Amino acid sequence: MTDDLAWETLDSRTSYTCEGFDIVTDTVRFPNGVEAEYDYLAEGESVVVLPFTPGGDLVVIEEWRQAVGRVNRALPAGGVEDDDAAPDECVARELEEETGYRPGGVEHLTTVEPANGFADAVFHYFVARDCEPTGEQDLDYNEDIRVETTTFDALVEAARDDELRDGRSMLAVLYFELFGDES
Repeated sequence: MTDDLAWETLDSRTSYTCEGFDIVTDTVRFPNGVEAEYDYLAEGESVVVLPFTPGGDLVVIEEWRQAVGRVNRALPAGGVEDDDAAPDECVARELEEETGYRPGGVEHLTTVEPANGFADAVFHYFVARDCEPTGEQDLDYNEDIRVETTTFDALVEAARDDELRDGRSMLAVLYFELFGDES
């Protein structure tokens, strides 16, 4: 049984591909019978990590973001890879690659589709506890990341003051502030 709002996909092709994402063009039929093309960004699933140290601080990163032309403060995040059986298996790898920290434990926080009007992206949010600096960063050739620690309250304040601009990180901080360990 299909929903009467569902579009029928008649054809699908990758129109553009680059490192990190593709642009997909679907030929679709709307419920009213009209056919058209619909383009979207295909990027897949990612994890976003809210990493707490044993002392309760958060591990954060600063990274250059070319699209907005500035250094961006954010939480560690990265794509789920083919070798990962599930998103939670990706958390430790991404956290260590970007920060050099390893989590003691990982809990799922929430999952969202941040821009499902034009992208198929899915963000799986996790809280990582007891994160210790036991590893070295293993950055991709196009990553330049500075690692810091801060308090959770400082990130909430940055969100209030419009200083936390990264949408993935903003959602994690505000979601945790609202629901915390109740999620």
